[in-house]
Amino acid sequence: MWHSEDASIQGDRIWKGMLFAPNNKGVLILTEKLFSNLSLVFYNPAIHTTKHQMKVTRRDIVEWALSANIYEVNIRQYTSEGTFNAFRNHLPRLRKMGVEILWFMPVTPISLLGRKGTLGSYYACSSYTKINPEFGTFEDFKQLIKHAHEMGFKVIIDWVANHTGWDHEWIATHPEFYKKNEAGNFYDAHGWEDVVDLNYEHKPLWKEMVATMKFWITECGIDGFRCDMAHLVTIDFWEYARTILDQQKQLLWVAETEDQNYYKVFDATYAWELLHSMEKLYRNEIALPQLVDVLSKYATDNALRLMFTSNHDENSHSGSEWERLGEAATAFAVLCATWINSLPLIYSGQELPNVKRLLFFDKDVIDWNDHNQLGHYYTTLLNLRKTNVALKNPDQTTECRILANTAPASVLTYLRKKDENEVLVVLNLSPEKIYFQIKDYQIIGTMVNPFNGEHFTGNELIMESWGYKIFVCI
Repeated sequence: MWHSEDASIQGDRIWKGMLFAPNNKGVLILTEKLFSNLSLVFYNPAIHTTKHQMKVTRRDIVEWALSANIYEVNIRQYTSEGTFNAFRNHLPRLRKMGVEILWFMPVTPISLLGRKGTLGSYYACSSYTKINPEFGTFEDFKQLIKHAHEMGFKVIIDWVANHTGWDHEWIATHPEFYKKNEAGNFYDAHGWEDVVDLNYEHKPLWKEMVATMKFWITECGIDGFRCDMAHLVTIDFWEYARTILDQQKQLLWVAETEDQNYYKVFDATYAWELLHSMEKLYRNEIALPQLVDVLSKYATDNALRLMFTSNHDENSHSGSEWERLGEAATAFAVLCATWINSLPLIYSGQELPNVKRLLFFDKDVIDWNDHNQLGHYYTTLLNLRKTNVALKNPDQTTECRILANTAPASVLTYLRKKDENEVLVVLNLSPEKIYFQIKDYQIIGTMVNPFNGEHFTGNELIMESWGYKIFVCI
């Protein structure tokens, strides 16, 4: 357990120039960051701060999501069969690893017209209420979800509301649902050749789209949606959809966007800025204080953030995390799983690790017989996040403090705390072996590293390049 030398002045609390005052809405941080002596405090960050003021209120998020993680499932590449039934055999392993939420990339059929590659893009659907026969039958998918629920998983599906494939059934039955250019032709505004844009200025589309979303709740019992390129669809539609569908079932809504205006509708948004900052730090294009600035913004806004080192887009188009983050990949994954307001994401095969770029439009199977070097790593990380309440996303008694240390240009140290539960995270985000001290705090008793059983007392550490350590109270 940590002991600090902070003072108490008339009910306020002070940490090395960091003053925050409790009130009935949480805490307002009243001081600035000093990167030369990193010492930040984030307390109930759903409330605004002097620098990052939010004007929207976060919705009530389903309780099961607050300490959860998301595992993105690429059915096509997961097994040689590429089917729901074949993937089902992996559920016991994933549950043991600590996976909580399964996100299935689109399971709907893929348009033939304009198809890319041999199998096409999941995101160019030909129907919103049918199953891609490549993966199996509708009954197969229902049984997979039923079995996953029985094992304790939650299930969300990818929802592509902005566009469809060129031979979607609505092209024939509801051509008025689509945008047309000056020549009267369907088109996609972003130049994606295999899809065409839907027209949300045409309000009858809204009712039909929500009806198709409701279908998956009613027929399959899904627990939420990951909404593809959510900011390309008017926020008024998403508000309309949530108002109707949350009456059916309280869902988890994840938006692929960083547009702050969408916080008022969605439970979680993407942390693209963090990913790009981690990549730049690894390439020595930015310094650690700039990464901390991004983290501080995420700590004080009103949304959960999907934090990740890889996903289907990054892996296929930019490279695996080992190409982009190299030996820093595991340290950054720890950051994504332990920072405040995070909803950590793991992509299919990262637990191996899968070091190759998976083809997107063609078959390219993950080799599960290759190795399993990170199985214990992810099992430890995910189960710690689930079982230690200090890592649960915040309420008024949750704290996240960046602790000062003697190597602030290289080492990030922070403490997650709720009541008597404390988790210390130490990351050497540099290519050098570092000896350093954590300042201003000392341990009363002993802490232990759940990854390897290492005990820690005092405040001195030696860490290898791009290393990570997590310590919990015992």
